Amino acid sequence: GQRELVIGDRQTGKTSVAIDAILNQKGQDMICIYVAIGQKESTVRTQVETLRKHGALDYTIVVTASASQPSPLLYIAPYAGVAMAEEFMYNGKHVLIVYDDLSKQAVAYRELSLLLRRPPGREAYPGDVFYLHSRLLERSAKVSDDLGGGSITALPIIQTQAGDISAYIATNVISITDGQIFLQENLFNSGIRPAIDAGSSVSRVGGSAQIKAMKKVAGTLRLDLASYRELEAFTQFGSDLDAAT
Repeated sequence: GQRELVIGDRQTGKTSVAIDAILNQKGQDMICIYVAIGQKESTVRTQVETLRKHGALDYTIVVTASASQPSPLLYIAPYAGVAMAEEFMYNGKHVLIVYDDLSKQAVAYRELSLLLRRPPGREAYPGDVFYLHSRLLERSAKVSDDLGGGSITALPIIQTQAGDISAYIATNVISITDGQIFLQENLFNSGIRPAIDAGSSVSRVGGSAQIKAMKKVAGTLRLDLASYRELEAFTQFGSDLDAAT
């Protein structure tokens, strides 16, 4: 029933993280739903071929509203995906749903709202854009045995500009989710894959979802890694000085 945001700039491996999560559900009796919003059809086809090659289409549903389709379809695609997920959840199944990505849904909703003459707010988004994503992501849950005992786990994806996680849509979704995985472009370009920024990535569930062995090994690892990345920047100062200095 968790909602874990995957956030980062373009071409930093956000979709790869989500696709890997789907591939790793093989043999786990999970239903996976991949919702592609506003992507090129060729890109979606590549993802589908990856899923097919690894036998993941046996337990995966792909919902797509491509970039060439009208804004209303991009707006409604995530709701179509989560409606399918809820059907499985109330029948006792566990579902993983990926929204790739909600930034494009917000842009489509902004376009619709402006056409409907609704008053624009910050970054020209309508005032209820927070509700757009909260009513979608709050449908991820673990229901009681009386209601079937199923669950929906969500991996929403948000694309940032120049690593700015304080942008309007990014902060909205961060406040709704149970944590975020922040992918950094400079880490990706230096060959660290997945390019996770340990300092900015958090989990509000944290240790509650980890086994004891994991807690023991990785307890301080994230803080150590964040400290290392912070100090790494200072080591470059020495190489910037000329010989006389």
